[in-house]
Amino acid sequence: MAERLSLSPPPQWLLSVAPPPPPPLASSPPPPKPDSLSLIRLPLSLFALSPLLLSNASDLLLFSPISSFASRSPVRATSDSFSPVASPKGYASAPDQLQSAREDIKELLKTTFCHPILVRLGWHDAGTYNKDIEEWPQRGGANGSLRFEVELKHAANAGLLNALKLIQPIKDKYSGVTYADLFQLASATAIEEAGGPKIPMKYGRVDVSGPDQCPEEGRLPDAGPPTPATHLRDVFYRMGLNDKEIVALSGAHTLGRSRPERSGWGKRETKYTKDGPGAPGGQSWTAQWLKFDNSYFKDIKERRDEDLLVLPTDAALFEDPSFKVYAEKYAEDQDVFFKDYAEAHAKLSNLGAKFDPPECIPIDDGPAKGAPEKFVAAKYSSGKKDLSETMKQKIRAEYEAVEGSPDKPLQSNYFLNIMIVIAVLAILTSLLGN
Repeated sequence: MAERLSLSPPPQWLLSVAPPPPPPLASSPPPPKPDSLSLIRLPLSLFALSPLLLSNASDLLLFSPISSFASRSPVRATSDSFSPVASPKGYASAPDQLQSAREDIKELLKTTFCHPILVRLGWHDAGTYNKDIEEWPQRGGANGSLRFEVELKHAANAGLLNALKLIQPIKDKYSGVTYADLFQLASATAIEEAGGPKIPMKYGRVDVSGPDQCPEEGRLPDAGPPTPATHLRDVFYRMGLNDKEIVALSGAHTLGRSRPERSGWGKRETKYTKDGPGAPGGQSWTAQWLKFDNSYFKDIKERRDEDLLVLPTDAALFEDPSFKVYAEKYAEDQDVFFKDYAEAHAKLSNLGAKFDPPECIPIDDGPAKGAPEKFVAAKYSSGKKDLSETMKQKIRAEYEAVEGSPDKPLQSNYFLNIMIVIAVLAILTSLLGN
């Protein structure tokens, strides 16, 4: 994982780790003199990492997601910078390219284990939303502004250059997808591929066009504020989120790890991180820190394992009376946690976003699978005489009672076999009786 320089105590509260950054992109001719649209030109070492990153940076601080729009001027990465590139005309993002980009993101996750840093990328681009500001893009949210140097320099975003380098080849391949959409697509896909719930996402976010449209620093949460519960509410209430959504989103800390030399939090190494994947070391919130489940809440509640990380903002979930109601529920019931998390993640990724088209762009899960065999009662008739409707309904009820259904057909002709057995028994009984 890439090393992250500690610029100042990272004001992030969701930390994670990033996988080894991909090899440098092929260099290109020096870009023109920077102008209002000039983008990232900082050395990778400047942004080592922060909590929820899984690149070669270090730990990343997961924050909270919200979405916006991808701009018409995407950026193409070179070995040390990003330069504006025009997007195709039409909707903010091309529907067919969104689906293909998702498949490429899945492949990226399989080889780099960068789930945490991609989640953090989407959250930090979206988490600047302010519900009290109506104008776009001044209100913040997921609008692709995080690709610009001025916003990457914010302390809470240290290390996210690694995430940009991971995702940039996909952006180059699919120029018809905006950065705002790509960041949120990557974040949701990372959650799902780590075993988490399906996020009800929609796309068509418009990108901001230049660094002058980036939000001011200070909108993202800190990891160790003096009053953790109050701080979390100040940040998330500003985005229009409630206590349940704060706790549910905090559960994303089930992914990733934190490194003290990069984020200021955690141990240098634990029994769960000494062997990687990615660069070994750091301290995770959970034992299986690349698996999305409800173990974060169980571990925070029990506090029995010194090798697992607990930040002040984590502990607040079981110390604050209102937060505790939800934290206790999620520790006991993973299905409830998954449901609430999926809704909160989707809401956060949409707040503040500007969509083109306004009705948004849904993407499906690919080609439909072959339909399973339907239940046909006539198959279980004997001879030329069909069964009565009453008998068909009775057989169907019995069929479903043993877990058969149009969506889950039995492996064999169960009822035909039963009918044969009954017929044989009837014959034997008749013979014995005679």
